[in-house]
Amino acid sequence: MANGFGSLYIGASGLQNSQNALNTTSNNLANVNTKGYVRQQVLQVDRNYTTFNTTAAISQQQSGLGMKIGDVVHARDVFLDKSYRNASGRQAYYAATYEAVDEVYTFYQELQGQAFQNTLEDFWTAFQEWAKAPDDSVQQNLVIQKANLFVSRSNAVYTGLSDYQSTINTQISDDIDRINELGNTIFKLNLEIQKVESGNVETAMTLRDERDKALDELASYVDISYKENSDGIVKVSVEGVEFVDEARCYEMGKNRDEITGFVTPYWTHLSDIENGDYDNVFSFTTPISSDLNNDLGELKALILARGDRKATYKDIAGLTSDEYNRSTADSIATGMSVMLQAQAQLDQLVHGMITAINDTLCPNTTLGALTGNTASLTGTDQNGNTVTITSGMKVLDTKNCSTGSDKQIPPQELFTRLGTERYTKVSVQETDANGNTVTNDYYVYNEESETDTSKQYTLASVSVNDKLVEQESLLPHLSQNGKVNYDLAQKVAALWKGEYLTLDPDDTNKVTFIDYYNNMVGAFGTIGSVYESTAKSLSGTVTAVDNQRSQVMGVSSDEELTKMIKFQNAYNASSRFINVVNEMIESMITQLGS
Repeated sequence: MANGFGSLYIGASGLQNSQNALNTTSNNLANVNTKGYVRQQVLQVDRNYTTFNTTAAISQQQSGLGMKIGDVVHARDVFLDKSYRNASGRQAYYAATYEAVDEVYTFYQELQGQAFQNTLEDFWTAFQEWAKAPDDSVQQNLVIQKANLFVSRSNAVYTGLSDYQSTINTQISDDIDRINELGNTIFKLNLEIQKVESGNVETAMTLRDERDKALDELASYVDISYKENSDGIVKVSVEGVEFVDEARCYEMGKNRDEITGFVTPYWTHLSDIENGDYDNVFSFTTPISSDLNNDLGELKALILARGDRKATYKDIAGLTSDEYNRSTADSIATGMSVMLQAQAQLDQLVHGMITAINDTLCPNTTLGALTGNTASLTGTDQNGNTVTITSGMKVLDTKNCSTGSDKQIPPQELFTRLGTERYTKVSVQETDANGNTVTNDYYVYNEESETDTSKQYTLASVSVNDKLVEQESLLPHLSQNGKVNYDLAQKVAALWKGEYLTLDPDDTNKVTFIDYYNNMVGAFGTIGSVYESTAKSLSGTVTAVDNQRSQVMGVSSDEELTKMIKFQNAYNASSRFINVVNEMIESMITQLGS
């Protein structure tokens, strides 16, 4: 057993450590309503034993030296933390995607109710009325007015979608800034925690709370992984790339596209900016799914939703299902992006209607059908340039086309492109059946460019023909014999009943123009419901995991009050023990003195 003074030391250790435990409990109670506070726990351990006799055969006469506080630790569960951060990142991904889909759907619904669908139907009605009297200037003017309204309303929709792309782009930029801010916060907290805990005397509780809060928030933006070193440093990786280590935070940069203004995050420490080599944070060549665990983070969802360009019908037309749905290293697939789908589908509707109307008013044929076995012809255009036309090229069907009141060929198309005329006139010298040299005029159709939007029938470059606006009678309505061509007008009116378009390469059912628009709106409504239910389900998961975390790290007043009574009793017991030992020592001194 310990001697008298050793006993006093034991009692003092009990007093001291009970006091420290009471202080920790009081701190927990004081922060019972503090958001983000994590309950602290005192770990009490025995002090080392002292050995008085190492030669004894039976007992080494060891005496304890009381107790001490081994550590003060957070009441956290690392597995619940990881589960929470994973669920939070996944919920943020689907919530951001749903917000984009819902914005498009709401926008479509508003336009449908106010104007757009009515615009489509009114345009059709105008052609139906014109078909009854193709030479009536009132009906001709009505067609042109409704055509202008159709283009105007379509541009309003497309502009709205583009504006929302810009809104998403601003949010992406803000998210990148916040991610970098959180990374630097974690790095600075790492250094402070390391400094405080370097002597193995104190645990930096408040700093650790702040760091965990930063990790929680960071996980909602991007896919993270992390590991704490023995020195208290937490190393963080984002999307599989080191983001925070002992030395620094490796910030994301913003690569801004000069044309669109869209920003794309890239790793500054892995990129060769001078040579234009950017190592992007995200690669979308792999499909997004929960099975692959890559549907995490708001930032990824926003970039996918926004897309990397302004989409046109070219982002649907002629693509295979794989091309439509699978991204490449250089481009986000249309089928993976909410805004690219919305823009491309709308533009495809407009393109389909415009080209169908123009091709009916100004019919084309192929050069081969006009020249028999002739493979190619060489002539000059109106500017004196030599032009070679080959078999298979589209040219105006001069034999079957109608004209306007001026009876001029080529007839006027209803919709024109910004960067090119519909036809190039090529004069060719040929030999007729009698062996005489004659000059024949061919009107070569200027095909839509694969890359130049100004030479495409797309919303960015199409308008109603100015010549028709100035003189409505130039709208084709006369056969070449001078009679009113009722058949032509009926053909144009019948276009609305024809089934020409599919929503995307995955859809094999062609539908009418109006049904196409309804399907487009309905598709966004359906996918919106899926994303909404997924986001709500994941929100419930996040709440459930967070509740589990709160049960572990949250402060319970009842539990802390119980601990307070326990530590108070321990303090009182240690105090009573010291009093007893003091009395014993006093008695012994008194007896020895006598």
